[in-house]
Amino acid sequence: MMVIPSIFMPEDWSFTFYEGINRHPDSIFKDRMVAELGCGNGWISIAIAEKWLPLKVYGLDINPRAIKISWINLYMNALDDNGQPIYDGEKKTLLDRVEFHESDLLSYCRDNQIELERIVGCIPQILNPNPDAMSKMITENASEEFLHDLSNYCALQGFVEDQFGLGLIARAVEEGISVIKPLGIMIFNMGGRPGQAVCRRLFERRGLLVNKLWQTKVLQAADTDITALVEIEKNSPHRFEFFMGLVGDQPICARTAWAYAKAGGRISHALSVYSCQLRQPNQVKVIFEFLRNGFQDISSSLDLFFEDDTVADEKIPFLAFLANALKENSVFPYEPPAGSRRFRNLIAGFMRTYHHIPLTADNVVVFPSRTVAIESALQLLSPHLAIVDEQLSRHLPRPWLTSLNVEKTESGKYSEDAIAVIEAPRQSDLLVELIRKLKPEVVVTGMAQFESVTSSAFEHLIEITREIGCRLLLDISDHFELSSLPSSNGVLKYLAGNVLPSHVAIICGLLKNQVYSDLEVAFVISEEKAMFKALCKTVELMQGNNPIISQYYYGCLFHELLAFQIADRHPLTQRIGEKTGALKANGFSSSTISILEHAELAVNESDESPLVHMDVDQSFLPVTKPVKGEIFESFARQNIAESETDVTFGIRQMISSSYGLQSATNTEFIYADSTVALFNKLVLCCIHEGGTLCFPVGSNGNYVSAAKFLKAKIASIPTDPQAGYKLTEKTLKGALANIKKPWVYISGPTINPTGLLYSNEEINKLLQICAKVGATVILDTSFSGVEFNSKGFKGWKLGDAVEKISSAHPAFCIAFLGGLFSTVLTGGIKFGYLHINQPCMVETFHSFAGLSKPHRTAKYMIKKLLDLREQKKGDLLNAISEQTNILASRYKQLKQTLESCGWEVLDAQAGVSIVAKPSSYLGKTIKINEEGDNSSRSLKLDDSNIREAMLKGTGLCINSASWTGIPGYCRLTIALEDADFNRALQCISKFKSLVG
Repeated sequence: MMVIPSIFMPEDWSFTFYEGINRHPDSIFKDRMVAELGCGNGWISIAIAEKWLPLKVYGLDINPRAIKISWINLYMNALDDNGQPIYDGEKKTLLDRVEFHESDLLSYCRDNQIELERIVGCIPQILNPNPDAMSKMITENASEEFLHDLSNYCALQGFVEDQFGLGLIARAVEEGISVIKPLGIMIFNMGGRPGQAVCRRLFERRGLLVNKLWQTKVLQAADTDITALVEIEKNSPHRFEFFMGLVGDQPICARTAWAYAKAGGRISHALSVYSCQLRQPNQVKVIFEFLRNGFQDISSSLDLFFEDDTVADEKIPFLAFLANALKENSVFPYEPPAGSRRFRNLIAGFMRTYHHIPLTADNVVVFPSRTVAIESALQLLSPHLAIVDEQLSRHLPRPWLTSLNVEKTESGKYSEDAIAVIEAPRQSDLLVELIRKLKPEVVVTGMAQFESVTSSAFEHLIEITREIGCRLLLDISDHFELSSLPSSNGVLKYLAGNVLPSHVAIICGLLKNQVYSDLEVAFVISEEKAMFKALCKTVELMQGNNPIISQYYYGCLFHELLAFQIADRHPLTQRIGEKTGALKANGFSSSTISILEHAELAVNESDESPLVHMDVDQSFLPVTKPVKGEIFESFARQNIAESETDVTFGIRQMISSSYGLQSATNTEFIYADSTVALFNKLVLCCIHEGGTLCFPVGSNGNYVSAAKFLKAKIASIPTDPQAGYKLTEKTLKGALANIKKPWVYISGPTINPTGLLYSNEEINKLLQICAKVGATVILDTSFSGVEFNSKGFKGWKLGDAVEKISSAHPAFCIAFLGGLFSTVLTGGIKFGYLHINQPCMVETFHSFAGLSKPHRTAKYMIKKLLDLREQKKGDLLNAISEQTNILASRYKQLKQTLESCGWEVLDAQAGVSIVAKPSSYLGKTIKINEEGDNSSRSLKLDDSNIREAMLKGTGLCINSASWTGIPGYCRLTIALEDADFNRALQCISKFKSLVG
């Protein structure tokens, strides 16, 4: 073999590597596609080809002179002394089996789309003591010393392993993942200087199963400078492992080794050969493909090593799904508030496949948590008396649990129009006795373990609740298993043979997973159509919509369990229908039915004809790169520290910088999955204190409907049409004069839905008026932060004014409500915060427990994004600026289209919605098609039916004047995905042609 000074001389390092390779069975390389990294003079590539007869060996090296010498050595070994080819047993020569190419690691294979089955590598693992030397251009004319250093040292690679000198190995592994076939094997020579645990972790955290083939001890090359390792020890707690001579067995650190070598001693280090293979190859490949597309910065947070295989089986497929979703989708698409149809279909599919229950997505409603599901169902049914399992009642509102309104008066009615909850033991015979005696309107219970195996206890509960005409909500969370071999479940056995009675619903909280122990989602099963629809509307009013990521996670678990099952393999049995003749179960009150019918909530759409939604308070603008990166990192991390999820400091800074509001020491910060959920808890506080909730005309219609649903006392405050339907001093002062205990809702600085802005002077005057009459103010900033047409608007500076008002009126309270979409573009992550400065209000708020809190991954992501915002990082600021420009452009386009079609548009300055009046259409007639048949009917357009006409005529969903509260004016949102926004413009033009 020929060698030259600029190429690393074969020695113990490479001989040990070859010995390790030899420990594999002979079949390891036979007929395989192989690449050797750092081939040097080519001897290992040639030896592999000669001994194991691979299909092809690609010898790769960044040193151009090494490639020339390798080709010379190949010909010297492929030809005999007469220059004739030497054939092996398969009639091939080494020239058929081996190629050498100049390549930075695996770039040659990647660029030429070569899929490999084996990758071997013996590459540098010490940082160059002169980093600038490694940045020179690599050419064949470079000096011998420089080219030799390429084989001896490595440069920083941008990986966390750089601190151990293993950055180049880390990059080689990640490049290998991209080009290796699913069952491929990578074999690397690893110096033991960083320690064996560090070496193994390099592979394991990238999802590789590791096997140590061979280990020995070799002398440290005398011409290798280890001062870079000394510097690492100086700046970190890590200690490298060297030995004094070949026989020493006590490790010494790099500094000691350096000093010993300087004094003439010989130092050695362990040398190991590791073989590794992807544990879940297809999913790991997807994950690393995502990281390569601009997210390399977060690869250091990735950890795919798990002691427990069941944990790996949960987390790796989910991360692959999440990576694929973030890569393929520029936006998080619209999903029904009651849960994504895909997720509900998976739940129904699991029930059908594993438990033989013929459910569909239209029998399943999703909630953020079991607690929220129970409280929402009770709010919907509004029973005067409910019996709730003592294990399920602990997070219900305290006033429900302390009410003594459990007996009817002589007239047969309860003395108060409020919910009273009696806690009950879980044992069914005791529960049945309570039901018989108290005759509640709703029963919520779980089942004891010994009673859950058969259906008899469940059937007994069905009969007793049917007998007295009350609703039964049965919780099966403790007995529901996400498993390919679920244990016996009496409730599900019953449902396989019987239709779920109309007065019964099943609740199931999904919380028992291996990876994200506090990530929760719940679902409710009902086969009564009216109950299903009412629950769908309730979750929208109470929560807004469900967090999508938790549905992704549990959807992956359901999908994995269904993936290896043959669908509909067993025909479902004919189920027994519901018994008749029972008392009618407690239904919905007439007021509840009226509120749900008149609230303009989500339209149930089919997969075949998707609608365009200009009627939801969500953003469907592209999810920015910083947000995608932080979403993925938050789920990829393991062992997130509590301090890394504490968002309070960041929220405090953001409120101060954005609104000039300072937080006192007694200020309480409360977080939830959504601002909607926080708002509704404030409504309950208002009710509890006997207050009147005051909405300005032109407020968010969903909030008004939610307050009505919760039975709050509501007053409407006139707004000034000349000022764009904003509150003024005059209108507010006049309205509050005759209202006792007013709670005033103000949306600002951006007013939703009009898109106008309250100036700092205007809001300070409004707050002063509220303080003088002792009003509590709900100041909702969750729609603010995007100002695109706001010349002259200088933001809010609330600090001095609020401090002055509070000192004059100590009881004055502001509940400062906010979200983070327009501040840090949180994409599909739901997050709301509440800032309260009055201890008595905090205590009242906490008495209404049951908030669905943000998962720690969401808080980790929010904290990272808030930090980026505070640091004024370019990527995030540029993304915010870009989306603000998109909204400005959308506003102009929509305004122009509406006005050209005969609408009057109220000028907007900010936010994601505008209001417009269909002046040219009111009083005119339009023909619309009826669903389910080919008939049509004529509709005379007015405020009450413009939404229906637009929907049925064009497929565009908007909010009508009954939602905005402004006579004649509809609400249209503009934060849509590009294709949907263009469709919306077409729908508006189409509607003009239908009416015209």
